[in-house]
Amino acid sequence: MSDSTPAAPVVLDVWCDLQCPDCHRALGDVRALRARYGDRVEIRLRHFPLEKHKYAYAAAQAAEEAAAQGQDWPYIEALLARTEDLGKGGEPVLLDVARELGLDAEEFDTALIDGRHLLIVDADQAEGKAIGVTGTPTYVVGDERLDGGTSQEGLRGRIEEIVDRLLADRG
Repeated sequence: MSDSTPAAPVVLDVWCDLQCPDCHRALGDVRALRARYGDRVEIRLRHFPLEKHKYAYAAAQAAEEAAAQGQDWPYIEALLARTEDLGKGGEPVLLDVARELGLDAEEFDTALIDGRHLLIVDADQAEGKAIGVTGTPTYVVGDERLDGGTSQEGLRGRIEEIVDRLLADRG
């Protein structure tokens, strides 16, 4: 590797349930981390729909359709801002958010019916279970897992410590 080749970014996986109010509250930390580190950190949303949230599984599939249409994070952020609406209004809220962002809502509806994104959601959930994720949000950076489902207090600072260390180790 030459000195001009940038190092691969540190990966921060955020295990999320898109109907989870705690995940909505965590969005501020995710935005702050993105602003602080830019392209030095790759923040990846990983799906972990919880059984207690009736529409979380469909929401995860809808987020994958948004990604297919090139609007993953805008859709995720808009949907997390409406977790209460989703709980009350169900799947039509998923299509409303798509329309509000100018996405093809008919294609969202078709994707939810034909299940084209089921494998991605199921694979994320299985991987999460395999590494010990039990609630959302849960963050994995480096080889450390941080559970934000009980409290967000101090988590961003802890994530920043780990990221700073990993970036320094890369040198």
